Amino acid sequence: MTVSVRAPAKVNLYLAVGAPRPDGYHPLATVFQAVDLYDTVTVRPADEITLQMGGIGAHLPTDYTNLAMRAAVHLAEFADVEEGADIFVEKRIPIAGGMAGGSADAAGTLVALDRLWALGLSQEQLLRIGAELGADVPFCLMGGTALGMNRGDELTPLLSRGKYSWVFVTQEAGLSTPDVFRRFDLEGPEAPEVPEVDTRFLAALAQGDTEFVARHAQNDLGECALAMHTDARAIMDACHRASLPAIVSGSGPTIAVFVSQDECLDSLTELMQEAVPTAQCVAARGPVPGAHVV
Repeated sequence: MTVSVRAPAKVNLYLAVGAPRPDGYHPLATVFQAVDLYDTVTVRPADEITLQMGGIGAHLPTDYTNLAMRAAVHLAEFADVEEGADIFVEKRIPIAGGMAGGSADAAGTLVALDRLWALGLSQEQLLRIGAELGADVPFCLMGGTALGMNRGDELTPLLSRGKYSWVFVTQEAGLSTPDVFRRFDLEGPEAPEVPEVDTRFLAALAQGDTEFVARHAQNDLGECALAMHTDARAIMDACHRASLPAIVSGSGPTIAVFVSQDECLDSLTELMQEAVPTAQCVAARGPVPGAHVV
């Protein structure tokens, strides 16, 4: 038996960051959207749990430092499973790009092994297990459009009419999320104790006013990420010159550019590569469902 699962990348349409708590974590108020840029997780029966990585992630570690491996071990312990599995992850989601690629791999692994091992876990159980692995894992399981609070792992599905077309501009070098948060603490604006998403933004989502959403997307980490990554800054500047709505995705450095459906990917790629010759562009649309068997 072989099980394959597609797990989507995410973009934060809105990311409000609060002041750090005593435990070091920042409370968040964020609007997630899942997009049709997928990592594929394929599992087969085996005597023990092993992991292989392919695609753009072929060089990544396959030990317990990999979130997909941690997801497999954690699920086996939770369900008291003694079987193993060969896990293969074909990566397309940018690495260290603020699009939750590692979390997508963990989510895909949970869904695939739940099917392979015939566990029959509920979504609520999977979401709870996912939250123990990482703050973005629950959303990669849920998909669609959702409000994330606390660490981003307390999710409420949102009504979101309309479709969103994006071009994600990726960079050769990534950014460390903890490093971006540290810079935010040192140089960012004074953060509120309890961050909130603007109610007008939520209303625009529900009404299908995609242009308002694109023009009013917000990321409190954006300026810090751009200050740490000269290529990302150059891409964002190019977007501003071309009057293209754009936002830093998560903690960066990937830039999400909102486009109309008739935009030409080739011409946009050319524009971005004029600013940063090594920049790569990939088109994706959202929202889409979370990790699912194919």
